[in-house]
Amino acid sequence: MIELLKEIGQTAQRNKLRTGLTGFAVAWGIFMLIVLLGAGNGLINAQMSQFDRFLSNSMVLFGGSTTKPYQGLKEGRYIPLKNRDLDITKTEFKGTVDEVGATISQYGTTVSLGQQYLSNSLDGIFPNHFLIDKAEILHGRFINELDMREKRKVIVMGNKQAGELLGSQQASRLPALIGQFVKVNEFAFRVVGIYKQDENGEPNLYIPYTTLKAIFGKGDDAGKIEFSFHGLSTEEENREFELKYKRRLGASHQVAPDDDEAFWLWNRYTSAMQMQKGITLIHTALWIVGLFTLLSGIVGVSNIMLITVKERTHEFGIRKAIGAKPWSILKLIITESIIITTFFGYIGMVLGVAANEYMDATIGNMKIDAGLFKATMFSDPTVGIDVCIEATLVIIIAGTLAGLIPAMKAARIRPIEALRAE
Repeated sequence: MIELLKEIGQTAQRNKLRTGLTGFAVAWGIFMLIVLLGAGNGLINAQMSQFDRFLSNSMVLFGGSTTKPYQGLKEGRYIPLKNRDLDITKTEFKGTVDEVGATISQYGTTVSLGQQYLSNSLDGIFPNHFLIDKAEILHGRFINELDMREKRKVIVMGNKQAGELLGSQQASRLPALIGQFVKVNEFAFRVVGIYKQDENGEPNLYIPYTTLKAIFGKGDDAGKIEFSFHGLSTEEENREFELKYKRRLGASHQVAPDDDEAFWLWNRYTSAMQMQKGITLIHTALWIVGLFTLLSGIVGVSNIMLITVKERTHEFGIRKAIGAKPWSILKLIITESIIITTFFGYIGMVLGVAANEYMDATIGNMKIDAGLFKATMFSDPTVGIDVCIEATLVIIIAGTLAGLIPAMKAARIRPIEALRAE
């Protein structure tokens, strides 16, 4: 075996250009496949992280503006959501709707603790808000039903907000803030929870929905309605529910039945379904492009191996003339093909992984300011090691087969015919 390896090494040295071209074709095919799949995964992972922030089987309803005149009223009316819309959602759609809540905001509030203060919007929420807009509690608890019923002055804030109020010297002592009172404008609120802030979104301060409405005089304004649901598993079922739901609410606001702009309904389930379809298309497109790139490497390897065997026909004839067996010739070609493709395939795999790591370090978790929130556009552009190994094995096998077929022909040729070959 050692002699065989020495012979292959000598052959590679005598044919540096041929060996280099073969190796480049192998390495380039593997490299491009890994880079393409890594870049695609980076885009996909970033989009998936956005949807992971929300409960998939949930909807959020916002007020909109009419686009059609109706019952003597002009188009362009703003339609705010009212308390009766909450009641309609709870009672008339209880066969589909699970937990109903709402969020109402008060802007321009100041929260202070001693000499430290911050200005932020204040959101009044139902207890189900943290299930629908997923959040991780770090210390304390979320808003609960008792807070709602008793209109308690309690507040839940983000960990960075809590750190600002504690000051730089005490930012690491977040649990110490639980139970303390902070001033929200002129009202004292007890801190009952600290959650992990989402870097992609704006920081929020949360108090009970009923408390905010009572303190800031929101009256009949409901804010935005949010709820979870069940039993809607297809896009058609979701469309039917959305149409029925918006028409029912529109009837209580004197909105034309076919006016689709009077309310804006964010259905996260259908959004997730559409996202999944998009991800499937991206995956398919990337694999097609990657496989064609890999195929170009295989074609390059195959052509070079065919030329190599043809060029060495005269050599094989001499080997057979001095007593070499056909199997020894086959073994030489197969071993040479496997070594070259394995070595350069490994180089291509390492370079591809390095390129993905570079993308991760430079543009990984890149955020774009979308106004209300910052969106992550590229995250974790990695490819599984199994894909890397499988792609390398494919090109190794292809290169081996490309050399094996003409090698078998060369091994069967009579020595006198091989010696006549040019």
